[in-house]
Amino acid sequence: MDPANNPHSAGRGVLLVRNARSGTAVIRPDPAPTFAERLPEAVVHELAEGEDLDDVVAAAMRRDAAPDVLGIYGGDGSVSRMAHLARRHERRLLAMPGGTFNHFVRALGLDSVDLAIDALQQDSTVEVGVADVTADDDDPITVLNVVSVGAYPELIEERERRTGLGKWIGGVVATAAALRRAEPLTIVRDGRRARVWSVFVSVGRNDPERVATMQRQEAAAGVLDIRIHHARGSKVRAFASLAFGERSAAALRALRLYPRDEDVERLVLREFDISVRPEPGHPSVFVHDGELEERNPGGFRLRCVARPDALTVFASGP
Repeated sequence: MDPANNPHSAGRGVLLVRNARSGTAVIRPDPAPTFAERLPEAVVHELAEGEDLDDVVAAAMRRDAAPDVLGIYGGDGSVSRMAHLARRHERRLLAMPGGTFNHFVRALGLDSVDLAIDALQQDSTVEVGVADVTADDDDPITVLNVVSVGAYPELIEERERRTGLGKWIGGVVATAAALRRAEPLTIVRDGRRARVWSVFVSVGRNDPERVATMQRQEAAAGVLDIRIHHARGSKVRAFASLAFGERSAAALRALRLYPRDEDVERLVLREFDISVRPEPGHPSVFVHDGELEERNPGGFRLRCVARPDALTVFASGP
C-alpha cells in the first residue's frame, strides 16, 4: 500500500504499549524519539509497575476511537500477552523487539523498531500460527514460541528467586543450584508413563538437532514440534541440552556431554496432551515464551493445540 493512503502511516488508530522493564539485561537505544518521529499520532502507553496489560487494552477498546492495531514494545512474554489480546479483540499485532532475546520478532525478520514501523506503514502483514496451551481447567493462553516442562522451568524458577543478583549472575547461581537439585519428572501421555528430564513443545517445525527449541523457525506454523528428553542419561546431559547457541551445542557434542540421539523422542503433531508429575519437593511449574507459570503442588495437565493462521502480524513477509 502507498504510505500516503495508509491511515496508520503516522500511527493513527495504533495503541502502542511499551514495557520498559523488558530487556534490562541489554543496552539498546531509547525508542521514544523514533515513536515520536515516525508514529506521532499513535497512542503510546508506558506500562507502569504493577499495571496489567489486559486492563490497558480493555480500557482502550472501550473508548469511542478504539484502536485498530495493538502494538507492543517488549520481550517475548509481553509480545505473547499482546498477541493473545489481539486475537481476543480481532486486531492486528504490531510487535517490536524490546526484550533480551526477542525470539518471536526475530523469527519474522523484525530485528529493529524501524523494520516493524516500515511494515506498518507499508501495510505489510503475515499470517502467523500459534499454540493454544491450557493448564488443567484454566482458559487457554496464546504461545508464540515454545512451552516447556522439566529442567528449563526449574532453572527459571531458581533464577527468579535470585532476582536481586541481576539476570546474568543470578542465572549462573541458579544453574548451579538447579543442577545440584535436578531430578527427572514423570509425564503421562496416552496412558503411558515416562521419566524425563524435559519436554519442549515448539510452535511450528524446528531445528531437528536441538533439544531445547526456544525460537520458532517459521511463521505459518500449523503443527507442534515436540522434543522429549528421556531420563536415561546424567543430569549434566540434561542441562547441556539447554545450550541454545549452535556453537555451544557443537562444543558440548564434541565433549560428548550433549544428550544422545536415542534419548530424545521427536514428534510432530497438531495436538499434544500430557499430565506432569514432579518429584516431591520440586516446583510444579511450566514456562511459555520465557514466562514462568506455577501450578498446584503434585502436578498438572498440559494441553497444547496448534492454531495455524491465528494471528495477523505486521512484517515484511517470509
